[in-house]
Amino acid sequence: MSIQFSVLVLASLVVSFPISSYSSTIFSLSSEGSLSAPQDSILSQNGKFTAGFHSVGDNAYFFAIWFTKPLADGTNTLVWMANRDQPINGEKSHLSLLKSGNLVLIDANQINVWESGTQSTTSSVELRLLDNGNLVLVTYEGQRLWQSFDSPTDTLLPEQPLRKTSKLVSRRSLTNFSSGFYQLHFNEDNVLHLVFDGIEMTSVFWPSPWLIVWDAGRSTYNDSKTAVLDRFGNFWSSDIFGFQSADYGVELQRRFSLDTDGNLRLYSLEKLSNTWKVSWQLFLAACRIHGVCGLNSLCSYDPVSGRKCHCVPGYRMRNPKDWSYGCEPDFEVSCNDTSSLDFIPLRHVEFYGYDIAYYRNKTLQECKDLCLKHCDCKGFEYKFVEANGTYSCYPKTLLFNGYVQSSWPDFVYLKVPKARHYWQEQYEGNLQCDDRKVMLDRAYRRKEHDGWMKSFIWSIVVAGVLEILCFLTYWIKTRKSSHETKQGYLLLSIRFKKFTYAELKKASSNFSEEIGRGGGGIVYKGKLSDDRVAAIKFLSGANYQGEAEFLAEVSTIGNLNHMNLIELWGYCAEGKHRLLVYEYMEYGSLSDNLNANNLDWDQRFDIALGTAKGLAYLHEECLEWVLHCDVKPQNILLDSNYKPKVADFGLSKILNRGDLDNSNFSTIRGTRGYMAPEWVLKMPITSKVDVYSYGIVLLEMITGKSPEVFANGDSRGDDSMGLGLLVTWIREKMRETSEWKSWIQEIVDPALDGKFDLEKMEILLKLALQCSEEDRDARPTMCEVVDKMVHPENLELKINMLM
Repeated sequence: MSIQFSVLVLASLVVSFPISSYSSTIFSLSSEGSLSAPQDSILSQNGKFTAGFHSVGDNAYFFAIWFTKPLADGTNTLVWMANRDQPINGEKSHLSLLKSGNLVLIDANQINVWESGTQSTTSSVELRLLDNGNLVLVTYEGQRLWQSFDSPTDTLLPEQPLRKTSKLVSRRSLTNFSSGFYQLHFNEDNVLHLVFDGIEMTSVFWPSPWLIVWDAGRSTYNDSKTAVLDRFGNFWSSDIFGFQSADYGVELQRRFSLDTDGNLRLYSLEKLSNTWKVSWQLFLAACRIHGVCGLNSLCSYDPVSGRKCHCVPGYRMRNPKDWSYGCEPDFEVSCNDTSSLDFIPLRHVEFYGYDIAYYRNKTLQECKDLCLKHCDCKGFEYKFVEANGTYSCYPKTLLFNGYVQSSWPDFVYLKVPKARHYWQEQYEGNLQCDDRKVMLDRAYRRKEHDGWMKSFIWSIVVAGVLEILCFLTYWIKTRKSSHETKQGYLLLSIRFKKFTYAELKKASSNFSEEIGRGGGGIVYKGKLSDDRVAAIKFLSGANYQGEAEFLAEVSTIGNLNHMNLIELWGYCAEGKHRLLVYEYMEYGSLSDNLNANNLDWDQRFDIALGTAKGLAYLHEECLEWVLHCDVKPQNILLDSNYKPKVADFGLSKILNRGDLDNSNFSTIRGTRGYMAPEWVLKMPITSKVDVYSYGIVLLEMITGKSPEVFANGDSRGDDSMGLGLLVTWIREKMRETSEWKSWIQEIVDPALDGKFDLEKMEILLKLALQCSEEDRDARPTMCEVVDKMVHPENLELKINMLM
């Protein structure tokens, strides 16, 4: 690299990034040289990565590698740390390349905090930061003595292999960069594993421990023990595990991380918003990850605040500041006096593992007696086994990996002393997902009889203050400064922008180009001031008193971030106008593409899987009140790579917030032909209405026939809403022909011209018919749908042939 180019790069860095006047940025470190904390750093030749001292507290630093360009919120993303568990002093600490070839991090008290452990026979050694983020110690002959890629922390970069001698270890928390409890590494069977290694417990939770290697889709027949992510979003492991990112094929800045919650995620940097987007993640069900809440606790999930932990009834937190320590009993159990013990039923609860034994075909009382006989028994799971039509009993020595999921039908019975009524009520209250209001008792002191003068004076003061506040509020609302017009960013989220109505009117050329419409409003195409093409939705029927209530619902939608959900960029709440600004999807809706015969079989299957993942994210665990209520092809949009994104989720709540009361809706929602029977039968509305609609969408993708056409031709009148007519047509075809492959050929969309994968077609058809069962309890959850599409060996045909 020429000297002139180096000077230009350094000059641009000084302009782009705030650096101390005493800072020193270089491109390499030679023998007997050093970097002093906290100001010195090494820059990669392309300027994308920096290696230096990163602040993690008051005068506490890591020597780390990070992406040079800060994110939209001003933070830098770390990808490697040398001394993550032992920060150094910010003064008089330094990284030195010794004459012997050893790279040493020395604290202010002259203690070696970290070292590379290398040795060179020549003094010609140099430390460089490569363009791919790899920090290497090389001789002038090109021999690598050491590299950071061989010792990852919690992140893999593209082209950085995970080998048999290395592992990923999560951070302790979002703000604590020290080693956490989750590890990803190859085990002795040559299989990539995820392990929870906690304070007291260790548990393998991926791949599922109850599956043999081949059933989990893995192979032990390899000895390389290598996993690597390429630049285009393809991950491959020697045990045949692999995946492709949602934006596969595009060369972006990416990182593969083991996050603090124990989940594996692949992130892609979106250049326009300068934020990381999740393009793949391992677990949809956040509470299925082991160890999230410690012993004797339950995990539940909330869409806004995320994962929550609760102690089981009769237990209290061991460390009020850290759920990793779990909970401990608030009572004593006497093994000699079983008459003083009882059991609390916990519905929709499961604890994984730590069974004393497995007892088949037992009554509830027999299970209780078995648990009472074992002093170590903390409770038992009582589960109905469909395979043999009996109940089974699983007594537990430990209550670990507990989670609450509304779709889980079985009970756990917790062993406690008989005085249990308060604990039972406490448990039921802790796991409520609604937003009910609680009135607080308050006691006020009586006014003194001789204090009337003080009260009169205070009344005048308060009235004056209120008058001033009213004036200021009016002045602020009516005054539109140029700075507010240009910026307009709401502190609700760094991803949201508050637009003025005039801005959106200009961006959409006075709302001239309509690209879609529905019950929620009309969508227009627009071009924002930063040249991004957007979809601007003009909401109809948004009857809000003010902006604050609207923003509360916008926040809920915006925080539901998933690669298969449409992204919300901003909003407008001005006068009576309520608008939402979304990312624009190049290929429009699934409906448009089906009508135009643009989709081949592989694209249809990928769209079905992606849509299921998006809905599963919305429905996860206790999220049944976050419903879509209008799943149909018009609300499934396709990006430039035909990847699906679900749109209009949550709009039913925004437009009619007063009608939403847990699972009860006062008005029918949805689109004729896609609506579940619950709407017509006035049954409680749960996430299963979306499952039904999804099943109908699958049938439309398979057959090419719209259920709306069947519904409009229904002779039974408007009261039936045309429910199930497409399903009825398919079931009639099933009854007419006993040969499975024969009748599939009859119903498949002729536009496919017979070019489809028969096995995958069977998978979609079976799932579609299960999802569109009239009995909502017979329908799977969306999470189960995803699992069966990814692991079709778990799919069984359980279809009611009679309508």
